[in-house]
Amino acid sequence: PPAANCFYCSCHMPAYDITRQNEVPARFRPSRMTLAIDRFMTYAIQLGGVMVVTAVFGIFLFIFSQVWPLFRGADVTPAGQVTIPHGEYVIMGIDEWSELPFVVDNGGDITFYDIIGTREPQRVAIDIPADGLVTAIAYRPEKQMLIYGTSTGQFGLIEIKYKRDFSQPGNPVVATVPKPTFYSTGFQGEITSIAYGDGGAVKLAAAIMQIDGQTRLKALTLEQKSRGLFGGGAVAVGQSYDLTDRLPGGATKVLVDKKAEGIVVATVQGEIHYLFRVGTSIESRQVFTPFADLSERGIGSMNFLLGDVSLVLTNTSGVNRIYSLYSKGNQSQREFGLTKKFPSLGNGATFFSKSLRNKSFLLGTSRRASLRYATTETVRWEKEMEHPVQLAVMSGKNDRMVFLDDTFTLRAYHLDDPHPEAGWKAFFGKIWYEGSAAPKYEWQSTGGSDDFEPKLSMVPLIFGTLKGTLYAMLFSLPIALLAAIYTSQFLDQGIKRFVKPTMEVMASLPSVVLGFLAALWLAPLLETRVPSVLLVIISLPLSSILFGYIWSNLPIETRRFLPAGWEFAVYAPVMLLFAYGAWHMGPWLESWAFVVTEPDGTRVADFRRWWPAVTGTPFEQRNSLAVGFMMGFAVIPIIFTITEDALSNVPNALRSGSLALGASRWQTAMRLVVPTASAGIFSAVMIGLGRAVGETMIVVMATGNTPIMEWNIFSGMRTLAANIAVELPEAPHHSTLFRALFLGAMLLFLMTFFVNTLAEILRQHLREKYKTV
Repeated sequence: PPAANCFYCSCHMPAYDITRQNEVPARFRPSRMTLAIDRFMTYAIQLGGVMVVTAVFGIFLFIFSQVWPLFRGADVTPAGQVTIPHGEYVIMGIDEWSELPFVVDNGGDITFYDIIGTREPQRVAIDIPADGLVTAIAYRPEKQMLIYGTSTGQFGLIEIKYKRDFSQPGNPVVATVPKPTFYSTGFQGEITSIAYGDGGAVKLAAAIMQIDGQTRLKALTLEQKSRGLFGGGAVAVGQSYDLTDRLPGGATKVLVDKKAEGIVVATVQGEIHYLFRVGTSIESRQVFTPFADLSERGIGSMNFLLGDVSLVLTNTSGVNRIYSLYSKGNQSQREFGLTKKFPSLGNGATFFSKSLRNKSFLLGTSRRASLRYATTETVRWEKEMEHPVQLAVMSGKNDRMVFLDDTFTLRAYHLDDPHPEAGWKAFFGKIWYEGSAAPKYEWQSTGGSDDFEPKLSMVPLIFGTLKGTLYAMLFSLPIALLAAIYTSQFLDQGIKRFVKPTMEVMASLPSVVLGFLAALWLAPLLETRVPSVLLVIISLPLSSILFGYIWSNLPIETRRFLPAGWEFAVYAPVMLLFAYGAWHMGPWLESWAFVVTEPDGTRVADFRRWWPAVTGTPFEQRNSLAVGFMMGFAVIPIIFTITEDALSNVPNALRSGSLALGASRWQTAMRLVVPTASAGIFSAVMIGLGRAVGETMIVVMATGNTPIMEWNIFSGMRTLAANIAVELPEAPHHSTLFRALFLGAMLLFLMTFFVNTLAEILRQHLREKYKTV
């Protein structure tokens, strides 16, 4: 191109070729392979991000699919029917496999019907003692036992035996009815209500009898004198009791619990009398009116729930309540108290059947059937029946219901209710469990018997998670943040190159090792040296403040002998000296301040006994103090590393400008560097919080893993993560416990998602507020 003169000085220079202004020199041009790889990596990173988000939502959906069935109601569908002869039937029962239900007529005869096959009905006539008629029949489904009462004051026992006949095609269920054994009550009269309980060596029968036109309550014990290796042995009549004088009014119905100890009697006045057998005597323990607050006080139905600890009661207008045994106040004896209220049936209950698997029960009137669950006080299923119902029964496996209506048709329904003990109230509400004096939050997933109520409240686990996190953060946050500030702003850079990697190596220690140390070394050590720990916690900050005050007031000529960033070399011995002295002064403090007085007047210095005496809360070796120290030790490296990086990334020009304007190093650090790095510091705290929330092994090994709800630092807790780790391997697949553990996982997921979302919003706010560019 032609030459031209410079615009500024008119010197001779080559002209600029505008046609080549967009050309990039060859040495700066990337190769096609580089561009292809760059394009591929761009799409790969985008795809990876989408896959990560998809995986997270996939995990959430999987957990949700495991949790959702917990909040569904019962599903009831027809499963067959069979017509039976017309008659007056008083009892209905069913076998464990729901194949061969039976009905008992008012004469005591038993007829079995094949409700799912084509077998002919099997009728069994019962031999009643001469000159006697059946006047009362009771049924105990736990043992498939029928109890007969006669017009001559005798009662008989029949235990129906069910088994499968593997010699027949389809392995049908067959029933065997042994000959009944009758016993005399010792009184001549008609039995109108009969009850029986088998307590092993001692058995108890109670009967309401009509003797000479008067209603009387009689009781009789049966004693098994000898028992062989496989049970059995002769049963003889023991003592007889006339309990009529214990009742001010006429008795209408009597129950005996399965331990043959308690007798419950309902009267025409709407009262319930609770009698209890103690040795060879029977004492009156309680009298109460369950519907005293209503105009209709009459008792329509009274039945035991599974376990014979709770009474399911209805009055004549259909109001349904449950009274359970528990100790009131400081009483050692248990009495009945109102624990549950259910919606009214509208009319008095005409049939009742309890589940043998859980606390469900089937209750209803002639037109309305209602399946209810006692523990959570919920109605699982309810339906207006097409025909008036006379009798109803639930199967032993809780998978079938059979109704006998006024058309004399046995109608079977398949019941699908695998999680009746679940629900919003069960997981997040206060539940009045059997034996408890008040409603409470409690987690206890297993028990020693089938009549145990699963206690699946998530509240103690959430509380334990927050409690463990709180104590861990209380210990770790001050140390980690102050250490990061000192390391990044005050420590000599040469020393920093060793300190920071050392702190990062701490993060590599396995949780199980830290939990092992907390359980076997730290917890026993802290148990006996709590006063020493308190003095050390107080003395270290005080020594720092004292040293800082003295050091800052020393002449500059004295301080200049120690290079900047090496102050720790002087302070470290002072800190160790204070800590050593405080540790050894702990026993002196304990002997002076933490003294308890024994019943004999002796004064003992022991913090472990002083704490429960003063606060009323327990002192346990595996406690939150040990967890706070050890879990805080695990969290410190994470918070320290991220915080130190955030502080170190603040531009040096800002520090230099602040120092040049006369600010001290402390003023520069706290008023300039820390606010500028606040977004990064907040992220460090949130990441450390997430580490503490999800910690498992340290909590499992160092706390005793007890799901209690108290902020007491000297008691343990159970966290959501620890609960999943402990119980998931033993939980039956797709059981209520299995799904409840997944609910705990979902709560952890939602908690961390909420905290992280909130943290990101605050982090962005802090970043915008303190940005320096």
